[in-house]
Amino acid sequence: MTTKTIPIDSIDRKILMALQADASVSQRNLAEKIGLSQNACWRRLQRLHAEKILRGQRAEIDLALLGLDLVVIVMIKTPQHSKQWALKFKEHAAAIPGVVDLYRIGGEWDYLIKVVTKGIRGYDTFYQQLIDGFELSVVTGHFVMEEMIGGQPIELT
Repeated sequence: MTTKTIPIDSIDRKILMALQADASVSQRNLAEKIGLSQNACWRRLQRLHAEKILRGQRAEIDLALLGLDLVVIVMIKTPQHSKQWALKFKEHAAAIPGVVDLYRIGGEWDYLIKVVTKGIRGYDTFYQQLIDGFELSVVTGHFVMEEMIGGQPIELT
């Protein structure tokens, strides 16, 4: 699988950095912050969306205030490594409530899942759904005690 790299200039970088800091900024304020006219800023935003560099806008939520107080990093080993199996596993995991991120990884483990849930019972419900119908060799959960750094903007140099 090859990934096409899309060239961006310093103005695009400024736009992307500003949006990572606050995606709710108005187009007018963004244009002022970057030093562009509103029309020029709008054209650049349209291109960044069309090129799929910008892929939506999200709100940051304090999950603990909603009772979602447990974050678990789940590591998985599986004897299955076919592309077809991986696609089925991806669909299966995506349908389980609480799955925030899923990665196929290299090294000792095959997959990493980040789960956000309500306490240990919520994790057990996730676990039971995860293993239902899938041959997994090892599943281990690492319980997050404290998020020390999270949601950092990507420095675009």
